[in-house]
Amino acid sequence: MRNATKLLGLVLVLALTPVAAAWADPSYVLTAPNWGAKQTAAVQLAGGVVLYSHGQAGIGIVTSSAPDFLSRAMAGNAFQTGEQDVSVQWTQPSLVEDAITPSNETLFPLQWNMQAMEAPAAWAAGCTGKGVRVAVIDGGIRNTHVDLAARMDNACSTSFVPGFPFNSDTGTFWHGTHVAGIIAASDNNIGTIGVAPEATIIGVKALHGSSGSFGAVISAILYAADPASFGAGGCARADIINLSEGVVFPKNHNGSLVAALAKAVNFAASQGVLVLSAAGNEGIDFGQAGNLVCVPGDSGSGLAVSATAPLGFALGATNFRRPASYSSYGEGYVTVAGPGGDNALHGSALCTLPTATGTTTQPCWVFDLVLSTCRGSGASNTSYCFSAGTSMATPAAAGVAALIKGRFPGISLGALKARLLQSADDEGKVGHDEFYGHGFVNARRACTQ
Repeated sequence: MRNATKLLGLVLVLALTPVAAAWADPSYVLTAPNWGAKQTAAVQLAGGVVLYSHGQAGIGIVTSSAPDFLSRAMAGNAFQTGEQDVSVQWTQPSLVEDAITPSNETLFPLQWNMQAMEAPAAWAAGCTGKGVRVAVIDGGIRNTHVDLAARMDNACSTSFVPGFPFNSDTGTFWHGTHVAGIIAASDNNIGTIGVAPEATIIGVKALHGSSGSFGAVISAILYAADPASFGAGGCARADIINLSEGVVFPKNHNGSLVAALAKAVNFAASQGVLVLSAAGNEGIDFGQAGNLVCVPGDSGSGLAVSATAPLGFALGATNFRRPASYSSYGEGYVTVAGPGGDNALHGSALCTLPTATGTTTQPCWVFDLVLSTCRGSGASNTSYCFSAGTSMATPAAAGVAALIKGRFPGISLGALKARLLQSADDEGKVGHDEFYGHGFVNARRACTQ
């Protein structure tokens, strides 16, 4: 057992880093009603080069060495908004315990999150997410992991972080790998299982070591919703986009970048793609936050997901839908809640819980976290980590959405959203409330009622 690290961080990002390291020159995000020859010519006339652009969405990521590029580009009438790109920390310090490396054993008894959503009943009813494509826009995904290899569409996975493929990241956790496992880890009697164990994962790398630029995240969303526009004509678009990341800004800060991100989310929706984002780990009531905004949770028509967790699962607690101590929330902000884990249990006492073939011993509080796939060290493809955050709640909701889409393949985006919300269990105050939104996601009800 490795040492537990209690690090659930609350980070308000105010200091931003201009993007220059990824490219030889600074990059910029420009928007227009549509992107066409006029916009490309305006970029070139101002001394820039288009890196990525999307005609229908009207968004371009460009680079230029000219110090006055932005003022020159915005002097005409080709663009609505423009701003130099910045890099931010999108996935905040989370609580990680890299503890279990099993060999041919199932860890399902430790997955309280699946029990909380009644996922086994959904599987028993034949709902597995088969045929549904979920884009995980995140850091790297360990695509050779024993629980993920069969679920990955490697050919259509890609990276928007220059110099790094989609299946790379830093450290031994790999946030994107943990997220992908919650959504779709295979039902193979090894390790863990995902909410939608037959869904397909498209890895779209926009972050490296938890940080990344607005331009990379925006491009990743556009790619997931319309891969053909990036030259991937043989790749079908995603049905669902999972954005387990978030950054908090004053509302008047980097407004053009925030607006461009919302525009990308809305474009994805126009293509019938459901976008789900983490509500954030700052414990902020964004319904009453005044000048603060969290993106992409508050971006466009996407849905923000808050987090719950038990307090003392290893001691017999079943309060899986208890609000997590760190989760942000807010009336008009959060749409649904999902199981995200927590570290609120005090003390360092050890607890021993059964797996399918043995037992495992950890500090008792660790079992209140969410267990899923992770990178591990060396050549291992069978590593599993405990972690907590709205980053873990969001893929739980995305997995439930995948079950619905798999059960009703022709369902429209509006009907998919409605079914996800209507099948959620009403928790907290009666009716819609500031923490649970429309309720706690329920896999069984989503695909059987």
